[in-house]
Amino acid sequence: MGSERMKNAAVGTLVAATLIAGLVAIAPQEREGPRPAPGPAARARAAAVAGAPASLPELNALIAERERWLKGRPDDEESWAVLGTAYAERGARFADWAALPRAQSALRRSLELRPAAEGNAEALLGLSVLAGARQDFTAARDHALQARKLRPRRWTVHQALIEAYSGLGDYKAVAASLEKLTSLYDGPQARGVAARVYRDKGWREDAAANAHDAVAAAEGSAERAAALYRLGEFAWERGEPREAIESYGLALRLDAGHHHALAARARALAALGRTDEALRDYRAVLDRHPLPEYALEAGELCESLGLGAEAAARYGEVLESARRAGAAGVNQELVLGRYEADHGDPDEAVRRLTAEWERGRHSFEAADALGWALFRAGRAREALPYAKRATKEGPRSPLFSYHRGEIERALGLYGPARRDIGQALRINPYFSPLLAPAARAALSALGEPPAGGPKKITGREGLIRPGAVGGGVRQRTGTTAGTGTGGTVR
Repeated sequence: MGSERMKNAAVGTLVAATLIAGLVAIAPQEREGPRPAPGPAARARAAAVAGAPASLPELNALIAERERWLKGRPDDEESWAVLGTAYAERGARFADWAALPRAQSALRRSLELRPAAEGNAEALLGLSVLAGARQDFTAARDHALQARKLRPRRWTVHQALIEAYSGLGDYKAVAASLEKLTSLYDGPQARGVAARVYRDKGWREDAAANAHDAVAAAEGSAERAAALYRLGEFAWERGEPREAIESYGLALRLDAGHHHALAARARALAALGRTDEALRDYRAVLDRHPLPEYALEAGELCESLGLGAEAAARYGEVLESARRAGAAGVNQELVLGRYEADHGDPDEAVRRLTAEWERGRHSFEAADALGWALFRAGRAREALPYAKRATKEGPRSPLFSYHRGEIERALGLYGPARRDIGQALRINPYFSPLLAPAARAALSALGEPPAGGPKKITGREGLIRPGAVGGGVRQRTGTTAGTGTGGTVR
């Protein structure tokens, strides 16, 4: 049901640039002859210096090198910070949840040897990466703020703050941090961060320009693959699946382990009717990286194709993979809330997502998810303020627009419903294998605006009947949306 889920689950925080190569032992070089090509660990160190992503083999090589080094030098707090941050990045980017406790242990050891009060900014940044991997954005923010006090001119500190503030929905703070970051650094990583921030503001042209700049300026294969994946996401969000597939394919050629690109390609292939290829890609990515958001997307594709048994199996994987991630301390409430709203118990979805909101998670994605869950639970009046918040100043998301339009339709606000459901299909007519057809049916049911001008457009007559396409809770429940009391977004 759209790339918003993936964006929320794939934190994408990078190894801190402060982990400079001088902190890590470098293998001896030949005294004569040409300088040998750098090995995987050296490439990972170079990526860390640039604040760029390393590939999985490079990260693994760096981790192995630091573990060997620390066996003989257990009091090297900077190497413990390098090791912990590398483990945290491996957990965040490759869904290796077993790496997260190892990251925590290494970073705590670094802080024992050199406390934060004595200037251990490297460990604090590592803890911010770790908290982001667990989707604990409050802790990620707090650790990054501590690091900023120590290293206010280190641009990766502001990058970490942008990740945390985005997760919390503090978009004013995101803008301030981006301004500071770009004043300190104007390289490809800054362009990539700016592209994502502008996308979240709905500034598509600025986002695309920065995304293209990031691809052009990228150096290593993992860095370029990440930039190409981002470019593909922007193409998908514009409703251009062929262009998206091209970018995802280029990313996968550079980094075969880029599972976000593989899952995204499956989604775009399905939009073009190439469902056998889409199912192949979903099965491949779930075999290697069984993330709940991937299982949810695959399940919805299977459901749309009438593959009931496989859809049920994929929905079962949503719960099992979320359970495994939760055991490693990873917050999965957003994806579980979306799953429950559409395929399980909407009241359970409301409970989960309300708790997240009250914990301070006020992102556009959280607002949309909570609004939709309230709607599916038959509380459309309470849902509308959240849907408005998700669409007011956020990304041009077809999913958000569709959700808002259905809520408005349930409340008899037919003019706004036509506008928002129509906008969802104009933004991306392929946005969901289940909901895009429902959006077309809803728009057809709404018909043309009545004669006589705006006064009649939002009349109360003809509210959606129980079981109507796209209205209220799913047809199997036989209940009607729009019966809840009014609510405000706090």
